[in-house]
Amino acid sequence: MAKTVRLKDIADRIGVSTVTVSKALSGQKGMSEELREKIHALADEMGYVPSVSRKQDFSSKSYTIGVLISENFMSEYSSFYTRMHQQVSQIAMDKGCFTMLEVISVENEKNKATPRLIEDNKIDGIVVVGRLDQEYLQSIKDNSGIPMVYLDFCNHVGDEDAVVSDSFNGAYCLTNYLFDMGHEHIAFVGTLLASGAITDRYLGYNKSLMEHGQPFRTDWIIEDRDLNIGVMDPVNYFKLPEKMPTAFFCNCDLAASMMIKKLGENGYRVPEDISVVGYDNYLFPGLCDIKLTTYGVDSYEMGRNAVLNLIRKISGERYRQGIMILEGHMIEGESVKKIN
Repeated sequence: MAKTVRLKDIADRIGVSTVTVSKALSGQKGMSEELREKIHALADEMGYVPSVSRKQDFSSKSYTIGVLISENFMSEYSSFYTRMHQQVSQIAMDKGCFTMLEVISVENEKNKATPRLIEDNKIDGIVVVGRLDQEYLQSIKDNSGIPMVYLDFCNHVGDEDAVVSDSFNGAYCLTNYLFDMGHEHIAFVGTLLASGAITDRYLGYNKSLMEHGQPFRTDWIIEDRDLNIGVMDPVNYFKLPEKMPTAFFCNCDLAASMMIKKLGENGYRVPEDISVVGYDNYLFPGLCDIKLTTYGVDSYEMGRNAVLNLIRKISGERYRQGIMILEGHMIEGESVKKIN
């Protein structure tokens, strides 16, 4: 008979406490994203089976959860949403549920075509990862009545359930960090209104500028993507201003990596000549040769709350309705230079 794998067995293999393993497997805070994923991977490899009581946190019934993502977020380097989908699937599996992914094409979104997962009656609820058109989502709700939770965006229409990161406060803290490092001339990289997160991060950045007595400069708002398509384009965007700042606040790590490349093409070194910060703490391997200073988003905790709220919503239990905002944390890298 195969030996039952205990939390202590996993803890001994990794070199952490059983409390840390328990927190990781139950989705609690208090550790890095890398350690959490390492513990989950080892638990799967060793064949760890949660206790019966943990399996029955909500209901013994298993649900099928649909995951909808726009094709705009599934490009080769859009790994942040790929990770979110993987985490949602793992969390759902831990709760005895299954997930089915459908990538929504730009054409289907524009034409408000009903997702196949809904047409075929295959799912009990939906997690929408990343923004989809508000009217499209409303048509899904009106025509299907299937419980939905939005992940990493919200439309502020008053009757939605969503889990988002605190983009405003995160950007405010990150810009304050640049000021603390001696930078007073800071540009923002991101197309305003392209997403709620970009706009919120700009507003947090702008609040920090105001509090430090720095003027608003339109030439220091550097667009990184087409407003309608939403896909980053380093060829037609990322235009450097005539008067250069000492630092660039980029709305995400991918934008930061593209800006660093653009700066290099124009003879600037990071961080010796120009400092750059990103956001999200996730970047496709090989895109940047320098460790970014960034603001970490707890995507696992966001996914966990989205899945748990959706399960409660499907089963008719009480859950936290409305928009849930989760904090992140600063991560110092090598892309910022302290100046006098």
